[in-house]
Amino acid sequence: MLIFLTQNCSLEKVIKRHGINNLEKKVSKLEIGQTNKNNIFEILGPPSTKSLIDENILIYIERATSSSKLTKLGGKTLITNNVLLLKLDSRGLLIQKDFFDKNDLKKIDFSKNITDKNYSDDKDVVYNVLSSLRQKINDPLGKKRAISNND
Repeated sequence: MLIFLTQNCSLEKVIKRHGINNLEKKVSKLEIGQTNKNNIFEILGPPSTKSLIDENILIYIERATSSSKLTKLGGKTLITNNVLLLKLDSRGLLIQKDFFDKNDLKKIDFSKNITDKNYSDDKDVVYNVLSSLRQKINDPLGKKRAISNND
């Protein structure tokens, strides 16, 4: 029984990886003005995401976390957090590459502005559609409305 328990318990940390492995090493294979979109897909695979604003910006992400010590109640420790932004020209040729590691990402200043909530008393289109659906679910044949209109 003791042998079974020791075989299943490991002293090594479990590392969970998401995105492209070894992104920092693979970036060195990409050359501005030489590498095209097909080469990028061959080296890195499909992008983690694409820019919503410009379809010629590809975003690759590498993230690795590990379980922390028992004293931190199983929280996750961030090992790697890399982001690669690639900008292509209209012909699919690489014109810019920006690599950010977890230290670079800590330096980014985010806006402190808070968006005000602006609720109006007027009922909007979504409310009207949902109200209509609720009425149709409660009275699919319209019999209750016909009776109340006759009163």
